[in-house]
Amino acid sequence: MQEWRLIVDEGDLYWCMAVDEAMLQLREQGKIPNTLRLYRILPEGVTIGYFQRVEDSVNLDYIRANNIPLTRRITGGGSVYHDGNGEITYSVVAGINDVGEDVLDSYKRICRGLVYALRYFRVKAEFKPVNDVVVNGKKISGSAQTRKKNALLQHGTFMYATDLDKLANCLRAPKEKLVSHGVSSIRDRVTTLTEIIGRRPRVEEVLEALKKGFMKALNISLRPSKYTKEELYLAEKLIAKYKDEEWVFRK
Repeated sequence: MQEWRLIVDEGDLYWCMAVDEAMLQLREQGKIPNTLRLYRILPEGVTIGYFQRVEDSVNLDYIRANNIPLTRRITGGGSVYHDGNGEITYSVVAGINDVGEDVLDSYKRICRGLVYALRYFRVKAEFKPVNDVVVNGKKISGSAQTRKKNALLQHGTFMYATDLDKLANCLRAPKEKLVSHGVSSIRDRVTTLTEIIGRRPRVEEVLEALKKGFMKALNISLRPSKYTKEELYLAEKLIAKYKDEEWVFRK
């Protein structure tokens, strides 16, 4: 059984994305160990996938009117609303050999951590390829991934009490995608742990379930830790990138 580093923290949107990229770069260089990071984006934020167009992915007028930070991820996938008061974002930074060379297999293995976490709340969930976890057909978590030669970053959401009306106002999805899921709106496509179990779980409960879920899914132990000086230095340098409109609105 491998021992991985565990980091639990919080920060604004730009810091959180910068840290994930810094960890990937340094893991590729062999300077940090495999890491599970659990964090909250405060107070909130919206991210779009690396290959998306802003105009197609989010309601820019609503986001600007409500002063919601927006940036582009280095990972693929779709647009995401991060609710600092109701969502935990996880990231796994690890050697590719440790989580699976096949992309779909690695998604399935890592997302199993979320499936197991939900079991602690007596909720039956399933992994839905390519990168979703669903409960009763509704999405409760989405993930995205990027790879270098030797290491990968996969991060995603765990919506335990996300404001789904705000999520629906922030995000856009192609009509054909909604139709393929048998729904007419984003709001009908998603759910939260609070909706499912009828009570709002405490953040501490959610974090504990996620830790246990990922330990089981990845067959690892976790050692609470802190960032290295090199990670902090690199993350600070990367923040400017995530605030840069040329990066956010790149075609």
